Amino acid sequence: MEFRGASVYDQTDFFSNYMKRRNRQDSPNNAIEGPIIYELIGSIQDIDVLDLGCGDASFGKELFHLGAKNYIGVEGSEQMVEAARSNILEQNGTIHFETIESYDYPKEAFDLVTSRFAIHYVSDINRLFQDVHKTLKENGRFAFSVQHPLTTSSFASKQSGDKRGNWIVDDYFHEGERKEPWIDQIVVKYHRTIENYFMALRQAGFTVLDLREGTPKREHFSSEEEFVRRQRIPIVLAFSCVK
Repeated sequence: MEFRGASVYDQTDFFSNYMKRRNRQDSPNNAIEGPIIYELIGSIQDIDVLDLGCGDASFGKELFHLGAKNYIGVEGSEQMVEAARSNILEQNGTIHFETIESYDYPKEAFDLVTSRFAIHYVSDINRLFQDVHKTLKENGRFAFSVQHPLTTSSFASKQSGDKRGNWIVDDYFHEGERKEPWIDQIVVKYHRTIENYFMALRQAGFTVLDLREGTPKREHFSSEEEFVRRQRIPIVLAFSCVK
């Protein structure tokens, strides 16, 4: 069986195992992607934030602590929604049980739209980026991360869900679905080139301010071995844009 979007997180064993991996100090989320996203979003004092694919909203909780005025999370997994609502229970936040594609984007409502490791599950980024552009206020910002295209490109690399020691980069310009073994399940992602992401953002009306490929920094790792391993190939692609 294969899972699309956030549906895999409603499998109890998968959800439990994912949260254990996600919360490891040296996980890519914490050691590489997190520091980049916090740098790209800049000041969030007194702003309205939309978080697409918000997961358990631990990010939203942090944004409130950093001064965000309002936070709305969009999440397609029922188990994640329950965890997210619990996480921001005492804050001025709202979690919508919707997919990124089905959410009804209000016009000019947010100062910042963010998404962390979720957009590579979306099949039509042109439509998504247009929706994000519409929902941002004038001069609003869009900061997001995806799995780096070098790690999603090859069909051959997807034959095993084991921890990789080597990577195959192939079929890079063959965009579209990739079925990947992950935590004993098969999940569907969408591979697209860096150029495709950039052009889709430009066509939606965004100005791209910054692009990052997740250069590892030693101070973010507790393990020297993991730091050295993560220097071999980029696993994060992140953009910062303005309307």
